[in-house]
Order: sequence, then C-alpha cells, then structure tokens
Amino acid sequence: MTYEELLRHMEWADAEIWRAVLTTPAALEDEEIRERLHHVHLVPWVWLSMCRGEAPVLRPISDFPQLRDIFSWSRPVYEELRSYRSGLSEEELDGEVEMPWREHLEKRFGTVHPTRQRDGLNQVVLHGQYHRGQINTRLRALGGEPPMVDYIAWIWQGRPEPDWVE
Repeated sequence: MTYEELLRHMEWADAEIWRAVLTTPAALEDEEIRERLHHVHLVPWVWLSMCRGEAPVLRPISDFPQLRDIFSWSRPVYEELRSYRSGLSEEELDGEVEMPWREHLEKRFGTVHPTRQRDGLNQVVLHGQYHRGQINTRLRALGGEPPMVDYIAWIWQGRPEPDWVE
C-alpha cells in the first residue's frame, strides 16, 4: 500500500465521519465531538506545515464558532497533502522534519530521535484513525450510527472516493 492509498482512505473515512456527525442532531451541539473534529483536522495542517519547513499555525477552536466552520477548514488539507507528497522524491522522504517543540518532547520522552518526512506523513494518517474511533464511540453514545471506517472496509467497498456531505 502506498501513502496515496492511505491518504485516500483517510479522506474517505473523514467524509463518512462528517456525514454521520452532521446527520446526528445530538452530535451537532456536542462539545466533545466539536473538540475531536477540530483536533483531527488541526494535526494534518500542523504536520504539513512542519514538513514544508514552515512554522505551524495552531488555530484554536475559538477560530471556529460553528461545527460547519471546522468542516470547511478541514476539506482542503487532503489535496494539500497529496500535492506535497507528490512533489517529494523517495530520497526527500527521508529528510528530517524540524520539530519546533523539541525541548518539550525531550522533557517528556528523554532523547528524541529524528523525525523523517515519511514519519510525519504517516503520523497524519495514523493519528486520524485513532481519533475517528473516539468520535464513533461518542456518536454511538449520542444515539447516532457510527460509520464503519476501517481501512479493510474501504477495500471491501472497492476503494470508493469520499462522498462529502454538503
């Protein structure tokens, strides 16, 4: 499997999560759902900026008064990630990403080993999968129907393109 496939799955899975959230009335006003969705989409933007060598922009949740504001902000990151990745050679994927909060990480973990471009891009995909599970658990608690967003479910369905709710 390639990073492009993982990214396609991530976008499809996020679209499925958004569809479930936006069609579950209790989820529309739920602060935990709002915070998770903000975090799920903040992480790709932050990693993308770090991989590009830019200072990460940590947009606070207060920048997004409505859930749909998070939805709109989240959508372009997939194309940005695809574009960025397609411009990297295999050699460049092994290039190091500068971690702006390295000192904080060293206090927490001790020695912090270098993070490569490919590590950062993989983190984006894996991190999202972790939090989609949390969102699904919360959706069920709110009476919603959590979508099956496992990678293998995407494969079984023929690798569908994301079906974004508008």
